[in-house]
Amino acid sequence: MKLGCLVTAHLKLAAIGAHPRHRERSNKEDMMSSFPRCAELIEMKPGKITHAVAVLLSSISSLFAHSTPSKAEPAKMKFSKKSNKLSEDLSLNVDPISFSPGRVSTAPPDPGQRYPWKKSIVTTVFWIGEQPSGNNPVPNRASSWDKNWTKNYGGFDDPNPARRSNYIPVKFTPRQNPFYCALPYSDKATTGHRPEAPRVVPWFKEAYQGPAVSTCKDRWVAIRKGNRTVYAQWEDAGPFRTDHWQYVFGNERPKPNLNKGAGLDVSPAVRDYLGLNETDVTDWKFVEFSEVPRGPWSTLGENNTFVINGRKKGEALAEVPKTAEGRGIAR
Repeated sequence: MKLGCLVTAHLKLAAIGAHPRHRERSNKEDMMSSFPRCAELIEMKPGKITHAVAVLLSSISSLFAHSTPSKAEPAKMKFSKKSNKLSEDLSLNVDPISFSPGRVSTAPPDPGQRYPWKKSIVTTVFWIGEQPSGNNPVPNRASSWDKNWTKNYGGFDDPNPARRSNYIPVKFTPRQNPFYCALPYSDKATTGHRPEAPRVVPWFKEAYQGPAVSTCKDRWVAIRKGNRTVYAQWEDAGPFRTDHWQYVFGNERPKPNLNKGAGLDVSPAVRDYLGLNETDVTDWKFVEFSEVPRGPWSTLGENNTFVINGRKKGEALAEVPKTAEGRGIAR
């Protein structure tokens, strides 16, 4: 019986030690309390001893059952409005240079239409030579692609209707197309092109002329207001941003800014043709040059595709008489 008591005490000590919630002090107290029970068992009668042993074995079983580690429940994540807001902020801070255009879901264009209309875009008026103001912190002496924009244009593109005639300023004839616009993206980096440009600019490969030349500059854009449509060339990056390709080439809307979320800047000539207010709403889309009809936008400018093609055609025609004359002399 003494041996049985010692075994019982040893088993209880093992069970107590196996349970992680017990401290060293409670282990010592339970160990000491086991020996008086053994002494009591020695003095008991056989019937009582059998009952006590049964009770003790039941207690030991219970101890081992409690000491068996239960299956851990999966940890529950608790989200707060603050953590959700942080996640949203982080998602908005994705660097557009490294962001893959494959992750943007672009709305499919109409059948047979390569470039869909961007509809109901807040549109503001800007001009070459514009000075900084409250809602226009950057002067327009230079563009994103032309450091000498004002000089190359021929001067200050005065927006005052009283000092304009036939869509141009009365003081001089512009050397570039007076029908111009700006969109909030530039494909150029400090050197070469931005890393995402070859993937996001639809015509990049066909328009590429080397690392120093923008593939976006001079691109034709159709702009409409009501039943009137004007055609302009893309000559600057803005308003406010130069990295929002997800809007310019994708299906995002313009980002909020000081000019009521404007996503398009247009020249005074575009304003006058469409009859726009200084801040208005228009639709716009890219167009191939073959889709651009002749109009007041096709007559002026060394950067104007109509003028360039006309000169090439004139030069080709001029070469024909010279060739014929040369052949006649050879005879």
